[in-house]
Amino acid sequence: MRFSHCWIVTVFFIWMTNAYAQEFPTKPIRVIVGPGPDIVARIIGQKFTEAWGQQVVIDPRPAAGGVVAAEAVAKAAPDGYTLLLSSASYPINAALQIGTTDVIKDFSAVALAGSAPFILMVHPSLPVKSLAELIALARQRPGQINYASSGNGTPPHLAGEMFKVAAGINIVHVPYKGAGQAMIDLVGGQVQMAFAIVSAAMPQVQAGKVRALGITSLQTSPLAPDLPTLSALGLAGFDVRGWNGFVAPAGTPRAIVARINAEAMRALKQPEVVQRLKAAGYEAAAENSPEQFADFIKAELAKWAKVVKDSGAKVD
Repeated sequence: MRFSHCWIVTVFFIWMTNAYAQEFPTKPIRVIVGPGPDIVARIIGQKFTEAWGQQVVIDPRPAAGGVVAAEAVAKAAPDGYTLLLSSASYPINAALQIGTTDVIKDFSAVALAGSAPFILMVHPSLPVKSLAELIALARQRPGQINYASSGNGTPPHLAGEMFKVAAGINIVHVPYKGAGQAMIDLVGGQVQMAFAIVSAAMPQVQAGKVRALGITSLQTSPLAPDLPTLSALGLAGFDVRGWNGFVAPAGTPRAIVARINAEAMRALKQPEVVQRLKAAGYEAAAENSPEQFADFIKAELAKWAKVVKDSGAKVD
């Protein structure tokens, strides 16, 4: 009798959840954005609004490298009305033990939306024209080549640390307060090399102000089709991408997560969305489920935890 009662309650709960998901959303949705651009949230958010007739409010909270944004979403009601525009910064923060949230346990993965490789660049004064030459020079001059990043604990910082470990070299990290100043000093020759997201790097490469040696994704990218991957050039498996996706607070009903995911996937198949993302320097994500995105985040966390362990990277 008790089993029958529990079964009835369970079925009723599932029915209510599905009914609620079918009505979702009935009010505006807030997308909190931590560090980095909010363009992916705006492009996909516009499609959510068109589909559902509810406003999507973009709420930038870049402070503390994403800690503030993550904590706000983790504490929000798990009802689908508060989302986080997640990025590589969050598993990196977890690997560096920054912040109080758990990137796996405190969030429900919803959908990966887009990604972009970084470009490894050197100042033209550095006497290298290939990845192999850069590694050889770095081995000849340990501790004498500096690399810029947009700040401690950022993806360009950890890309440099991964590069040090993979290539077996000793290069010196020079953190800046933002990607803009890092690029200015690279172009000016104050630092010798840097990893920068493709949209920021390509104008400088095309202007001849820096020399591009390769990109950091496993496959060549339509965003920089002429550049080889570092993996193909000898650093097998080297894979660093900037990415954006949506996550919700842990405990958000699966039916609501599935509804948001389905709408995101519909948006990412639209040629207009693909083109707008490309213009902003992103590749639209291939179709993915919440479970696949959750696995991707776990893999990112494992990757960055290994980089931190192997390199001894710290945030001062």
